Amino acid sequence: MPIRLRGNRGGFALLAAAAALALGACSGKPKPTLAIVHATVIDASGSEPQPDSTVLLAAQRIVAVGPADSVAIPRGTPRLNATGKFLIPGLADMHVHLTGAGEPGGSRQFFLPLLLANGVTTVRDMGGYLDSLVPLRAELRERRRFGPQLFFSGPYLDGSPPSFQPSLVVTNEAEANEDVRELARKGADFIKVQSMLSRDAYFAIAAACRREHISFAGHVPDRVTAAEASDAGQRSIEHLTGVLRACSSSERKLMREQFRLPRRNQTAAQSAARELAWERELLRTQSGKFTSALAEEFIHNGTWQVPTLIMLRNVAYGTPARNFAGDPRLQLVPAKLLASWRTHREESLRAASPGAIAARKALLARSTEVVRKMNAAGVRLLAGTDAAAPFVFPGSSLHEELALLVDAGLTPMQALQAATRSPAEFLGKLDTQGTISVGKSADLILLDANPLENIHNTQRIRAVIVQGHVLGRSALDQLLASVREFAERP
Repeated sequence: MPIRLRGNRGGFALLAAAAALALGACSGKPKPTLAIVHATVIDASGSEPQPDSTVLLAAQRIVAVGPADSVAIPRGTPRLNATGKFLIPGLADMHVHLTGAGEPGGSRQFFLPLLLANGVTTVRDMGGYLDSLVPLRAELRERRRFGPQLFFSGPYLDGSPPSFQPSLVVTNEAEANEDVRELARKGADFIKVQSMLSRDAYFAIAAACRREHISFAGHVPDRVTAAEASDAGQRSIEHLTGVLRACSSSERKLMREQFRLPRRNQTAAQSAARELAWERELLRTQSGKFTSALAEEFIHNGTWQVPTLIMLRNVAYGTPARNFAGDPRLQLVPAKLLASWRTHREESLRAASPGAIAARKALLARSTEVVRKMNAAGVRLLAGTDAAAPFVFPGSSLHEELALLVDAGLTPMQALQAATRSPAEFLGKLDTQGTISVGKSADLILLDANPLENIHNTQRIRAVIVQGHVLGRSALDQLLASVREFAERP
């Protein structure tokens, strides 16, 4: 029985209802609900592609994988003919902010459909409002809403004043203990630390996390070195915060300079000039010796890196050369969010001198080089985007991140693993997801072209299979249309 890759009229809600019916639990040995036939399987384990393969799905799991002539397909099982197609695991974006697009509609009507339409079946939310994230995760787990698996931290733990909201200000051990304990009680999967924490507060949070048996991740605070954060047990470092500084032969000097108080009555131009001088010194003192030593520290401590090169390119080091004026994805962004993106970009470019723009380009190039060296040394990398930071589009920007990782020296397989196998390992879920093998979740992407030949082919999506339910190209286009409609609402 061939299966048609068509969407249900009525859009997102009907897709979710159909999934709930199709994925009901079975008693005894589950009967296969779908056979994907004649696919080239790229299982993300590092093995060679497996041409002309059959993958059987049942009860939201993969129950068989193998050559077409070795896998028996029970009579009556629906078949998806994947001749000429390539099957990969569903993707994970390990750095998003679901509530950053405005609630209650932003996460549910903007973010989730775009993630699904781009094959993202797992996300790690790196800072958001618990009163939105807790019920959203319940909806997803109970299949009242169709979407990716969700892990979150809740509000940031930061110093005073905090860099972003929502934040809990931590200045001492008592506050660290209380906030970590309360977030763990409320269901946070991990703790997110931010840049403005004092040294005492940061190490108090690390100690509290050990007592509560919960991990912590995030920024390296400005007053802490990257090596100290690694030694303290920080599981992942985001955006390479503190990393370039740690790769400098003058790290301590740069830390002192970073916190030198501005002179009284200093103008914006004078402040910008001092920042530029600091960046030039950072670039001038980059050291291969210190870079290698830091990589060894990360490997020894098991400290993962989430470089978010797409965010560094578009936001932190964004330059006039990157023009989004004609990007069709702008039609998918809610008007209020898009206006804030444009305001941020205009202010950033207006304040940038030619020297500052040159420094930004050099910092991005250096960041990319550090990622290349860390990967070559064996530091573990995860793919993340920081969506929805300005012009970091949910879903599609993860594919851009994979391409940037390849540009940084990763092989296409290594980049693919940074969004599949490695996130599953990091999250402690490798037994149930991350690769295409028996027993793993039926979260898959069917591609029209081989991503190992060209990583950009991860964007050539023919179908997304979420919890065993097939969203064909028509259904994926309906998801995009629903987001476009939401974005057009006043």
